[in-house]
Amino acid sequence: MKEKLKIFTNGIFKENPVLILLLGCCSVLAISVTVSGALGMGVALTFVLVCSNIVISLLRKIIPDKVRIPCFIVVIATFVTLVQMVVEAFLPDLHSALGVFLPLIVVNCIVLGRAELFASKHSVGDSFLDGLGMGIGYTVVIVGIAVVRELIGNGTLLDKRIIPEGYQIGIISQTPGGFMMFGFAMALLVYCLRKKGKKFEPRIGCDGKCGSCRENCESRITDLPGQDETAEVKS
Repeated sequence: MKEKLKIFTNGIFKENPVLILLLGCCSVLAISVTVSGALGMGVALTFVLVCSNIVISLLRKIIPDKVRIPCFIVVIATFVTLVQMVVEAFLPDLHSALGVFLPLIVVNCIVLGRAELFASKHSVGDSFLDGLGMGIGYTVVIVGIAVVRELIGNGTLLDKRIIPEGYQIGIISQTPGGFMMFGFAMALLVYCLRKKGKKFEPRIGCDGKCGSCRENCESRITDLPGQDETAEVKS
């Protein structure tokens, strides 16, 4: 049970796909203008993550190694198409808000990365927990940034007026504001890690060639020198 909980919580905290692994940042910057759009994007990506992880885990022993990436993309594209059709049919406003970033979930590094690094090597149950944790971790970040951007930039929250007109800072809801809020989120992460005696850095021994690497990098957070706790780094 403890191991299952660790797999689930890794994507939310220790291996957060946006703030720790730095994946899926484009959609975070573009969609985090409104809370409703951020929630919709988070739910859609979580659904695709969970479903694709389950199917790929079921087929992991059947898919030939040489064509695994094309097979993964076909599975992911199937669920993305399903989500896109449902959203377009029942939530047209959300479909318009997400725009091109909804179909681009097919090539989102978070989804393809978990398929390659986790689902293709683990059981269905573990893959389900991994996809759910990663999806929640992504959703928490994009919604958190969206709350700040919509509230300060537009003066609204879920389209309800909170700050009187004339007091909002319009640039926060624009492209520069997205980069600013993402930078503040990263700074807050580094501050919290340092308060706990940890630091954010690439894994030891990683050559940066993630495209050809099939190792399951567990974390990019290690303990700072001089602390009582020591980080266990798996090679």
